[in-house]
Amino acid sequence: MIRISDMTMKQTAEGFSLSFREKIELAKLLDKLGTNVIEVEGLHGSRTDALRIKSIAMAVSDSIVCAPVEMNEQSISQTWDALQQAKHPRLQVCAPVSAVQMEYLFHKKPDAMLKAIAETVEACAKLADTEFVAQDATRSEAAFLYQAIKTAIAAGAKTVTVLDSAGTMMPEEYSAFITGLYEGVPSLKTVTLAVGCANTLSMADSCVIAAVKAGAEEVKTAAYAFDCASLTNVARILAAKGSDFGAQIGVDVARLSRTVEQIQRLCRAERGKASAFISGANEDDGIYLTAHDDCDAVCAAVEKLGYDLSQEDRVKVYDAFMQFAEKRDKVGIRELDAIVASAAMQVPSTYKLENYVITSGSAISATAHMKLTKDGVVMEGVYLGDGPIDAAFAAIEQITGRHYELDDFQIQSVTEGREAMGQTIVRLRSSGKLYSGRGTSTDIVGASIQAYISALNKIVYEEEEA
Repeated sequence: MIRISDMTMKQTAEGFSLSFREKIELAKLLDKLGTNVIEVEGLHGSRTDALRIKSIAMAVSDSIVCAPVEMNEQSISQTWDALQQAKHPRLQVCAPVSAVQMEYLFHKKPDAMLKAIAETVEACAKLADTEFVAQDATRSEAAFLYQAIKTAIAAGAKTVTVLDSAGTMMPEEYSAFITGLYEGVPSLKTVTLAVGCANTLSMADSCVIAAVKAGAEEVKTAAYAFDCASLTNVARILAAKGSDFGAQIGVDVARLSRTVEQIQRLCRAERGKASAFISGANEDDGIYLTAHDDCDAVCAAVEKLGYDLSQEDRVKVYDAFMQFAEKRDKVGIRELDAIVASAAMQVPSTYKLENYVITSGSAISATAHMKLTKDGVVMEGVYLGDGPIDAAFAAIEQITGRHYELDDFQIQSVTEGREAMGQTIVRLRSSGKLYSGRGTSTDIVGASIQAYISALNKIVYEEEEA
């Protein structure tokens, strides 16, 4: 079975970027398609990066979720903390093996690079399935490349990837290169050999197919390809002709076109510099309702927001909507979101806010000290975050031991003036279902905490009732 690895999320190009929510949606689409490996971006030092990897890890059911690490203990530890909730986690160790990249870009001598490879792969292999990626492999000295691969395998790598980073090889050259690897490194037959090619000469698709014929068992592609092999082309070729050379794939080719079209629309979408937590609908979607709309119309708009309401909650939301709509000419989606948050699935409070202390400033990191009660027992958590709200949410996660995907976070003004009331809406996603909570206060951090706990209690209640 040939494994298909998708690198869409790791690509960088001018004008190409995906929001937090779009990356999670991309991962879900690839997972449903049957893509074997989904590669994600690594950590860059922010709390949002860790939250992104955690959310993707929890959203993916069948695919391997692969996250790269840097060659140091801190990176390995932080990446593993974010990734470990994945059902099939993989840590990826990338190292340059050509002289030009080792010495001029990474400032390492060959012996130092081999030592770093051994130490990093060994540390990762103690935690999870580990992949070693030999960057710029086709321009390296054969003897050193073979030694680097042997070192990685001995340290515990289960997958070894060789990249034609320059993209200058023709298919027959790449095939001969793969054959030479198997001859030069006999232990390579005990692990999975993966390949990837830059598309400099528009030959990436042909090169990875040639590599598969020569014995490669995993190929790096992208559903939205810039400079690598195309997922669509490679999957179709292997599905149609793979049996001629003993290659099969697990990708659902029947839904390939439709899924890739969805992914490409996602990647090509124009986007502004809004929050990373973008809702599934926006004011431009044209969702406006009035008091003349019936229950079916209101519930259809609620479904477009992403909610799956019970029959009882449909009635509650419609009743609350009518009370609100009678005072307004029209009701927009943000108001409808707030109505759902306040009216749907009102449950007993498993977790209650006792008190909190937030410290923040331009010269210090934001810190949240939270106290919650559950069944009369006080529980505390302290966490540093990128801001007061990020720190507060992280402290709640620490206390409860639960992490859920943050689907949306909204702040709205309810009244005017210096003492204006602020309203926040927090939408959390658990097992694909949306839960929302609302908080109102003159203190916007306090309102955010109320909203988060409200949504959390709804999830906990439904989990305990199941």
